[in-house]
Amino acid sequence: MPPEFIPLALAQDQDGVRRVVLGARAVLLRGFARECAPELVAAIDAIAVVSPFRHMVTPGGWEMSVALTNCGQVGWVTDRTGYRYDAIDPATGRSWPAMPYAFADLAAEAAEAAGFSGFRPDACLVNRYTPGARLSLHQDRNERDLGQPIVSVSLGLPAIFLWGAKRRAGKVRRIPLIHGDVMVWGGPDRLTFHGVHFLAEGEHPSTGGYRFNFTFRRAL
Repeated sequence: MPPEFIPLALAQDQDGVRRVVLGARAVLLRGFARECAPELVAAIDAIAVVSPFRHMVTPGGWEMSVALTNCGQVGWVTDRTGYRYDAIDPATGRSWPAMPYAFADLAAEAAEAAGFSGFRPDACLVNRYTPGARLSLHQDRNERDLGQPIVSVSLGLPAIFLWGAKRRAGKVRRIPLIHGDVMVWGGPDRLTFHGVHFLAEGEHPSTGGYRFNFTFRRAL
């Protein structure tokens, strides 16, 4: 059964940022990263030169439709042995690229705008979507301190974000995301199930036929 479309909470304009309330400690910051997007796209290209995008395999043996790389102190990886954070890129045998200052600054500023002061991520997962790619409902729970928020940035092609409940079988909201949108969630919303619907065909002036999403975490 497809996810149910549930109207979003009232959007508010505050400090020039349009906010959409998704939960007690979950907010969508419309266009928050739009102005710095060119710098972010260039940084993604530089990261991929050092640690190329790849389709990782889940513990169940399924190849992910979303291509992935990382930057920061550690990176998130998956293979037949499980999900984990690792300081070494298994594809290159070297450390992951350092997190660009533009990334770290954006993560801290978005977290602050959403009410999470002092957030300093040590890991950033960079996802590359092509048309038809999707991300099934899941929780982000491999981090040691679940009191730290998740900051998620969207660039390029629009997507439908799936925002669920604390259990997989709960109701799911379909939230349109466009270039420059940033989502932040933590506190009682930290373990909300979420995912991304199949990406539609398209062309974006900044990213071509791709959607990039990068999520900041405090993993260690």
